[in-house]
Amino acid sequence: MMRHLLLASLAAVALLVTTEAGPAQNSNTSGNSGDTYRALSLFGDVFEKIKQDYVEPVNDDKLVESAINGMLSSLDPHSGYLNAKSFQDMQVQTRGEFGGLGIEVTMENGLVKVVSPIDDTPAAKAGLKPGDLITHLDGQPVLGMTLEDAVEKMRGPVNSSIKLTIRRENQQPFDVTLKRATIKIQAVRSQLYGNVAYVRISSFSELADEGVKNAIKKMKEQLGDKKLGGLVLDLRNNPGGLLDQAVAVSDDFLDRGEIVSTRGRRPEDMQRFNANGHDLIAGVPMVVLINGGSASASEIVAGALQDHHRAVLIGTRSFGKGSVQTIIPLGNHGAMRLTTARYYTPSGRSIQARGIEPDIVVEQAKVEHVAEQQIPSERDLRGALQNDTPPDGKSGNGAKNNEGAQKGKSATTGSAAGEGDGKSLDTQDYQLARAIDLLRGVSLFNQKAIN
Repeated sequence: MMRHLLLASLAAVALLVTTEAGPAQNSNTSGNSGDTYRALSLFGDVFEKIKQDYVEPVNDDKLVESAINGMLSSLDPHSGYLNAKSFQDMQVQTRGEFGGLGIEVTMENGLVKVVSPIDDTPAAKAGLKPGDLITHLDGQPVLGMTLEDAVEKMRGPVNSSIKLTIRRENQQPFDVTLKRATIKIQAVRSQLYGNVAYVRISSFSELADEGVKNAIKKMKEQLGDKKLGGLVLDLRNNPGGLLDQAVAVSDDFLDRGEIVSTRGRRPEDMQRFNANGHDLIAGVPMVVLINGGSASASEIVAGALQDHHRAVLIGTRSFGKGSVQTIIPLGNHGAMRLTTARYYTPSGRSIQARGIEPDIVVEQAKVEHVAEQQIPSERDLRGALQNDTPPDGKSGNGAKNNEGAQKGKSATTGSAAGEGDGKSLDTQDYQLARAIDLLRGVSLFNQKAIN
């Protein structure tokens, strides 16, 4: 059985991947068999020369693995060789629990580049950011290492420490020491802000879709008879995960239509994934939050909801990972990760190296409250007429009701969530605040239109 994944393999950048039960079948290639045999003969000659004449004895298995990895990694940044341990680590990671620092990385110009730190992990707590470049590991230069070598060095016993040297834009390089931990990813978190639901997916592990369904069900129960006014789906710094989970989460909010398609070199390899026709929130307005750390599976979900005009995308341009890798097991020798296709959003666009542009660009910013200058209002003027209608429009004591309205306003000041729910929206998260404000505005508009 073939299974599709969009996996941050070996804590590397999120990859769209399929797994096969055996080696890939032969296909048309450039050149002829004679050229191939001559090339293989050359490889054999070099291999024997290294064994015989290199200044130190070398391990045959290590030479072969290095040769295979060099061959694959020369193709593109996402193809490569996984030895038995790395392959096992990759399989464990898809289950949502693995050891390490909690950091998704890729290679860029010979350095390890942070795609995103995972929520509530040593990397996130230490303040690592998407785009950070790791130049040294425990003082050893990363330049010259493969991605697998670097990731292996970052792994280690729980509670052991490693020093990372970080190069960040517009800053001098600095060191940060992280203590390794068992990384247990809580794929889905949720919260209510008034009648607006907030769902964050930190990775598309095996429990992502189930987590989304459970979160929505729980928040609907909390609302009771109160109508859901909107939903924010937060995919920021989500590096990817399983393809079937990305399709399932997209399907949770779509009634019909294509979600994603994959196209390889052969036309017969094309696949389409379609919605099954059940929107869990029945057309309630949605906002999807994305940023430069939203990669692969996140981009599939965001692209599908954007193309179907099901959600408004807010934030900054996504990572731009639009190629498909196939994980091909190699018996007891691990597996090879080979780029075999590209994926496309429902409108037929490839996001490879382009990313997904949000509908509303909102850079992350810090929000600070500024004390307003106290300016007298009409009610403070001597002899001002009293208001003869209460806030609900019914007759009564205008001055008393007006005072009550002012008190009511003061009671909710300081809660960005409002509506007396008592939950304060993090003023540091400007993008989320904008998303909730937008959904509140749409909800109020719809209520007035109905009335």
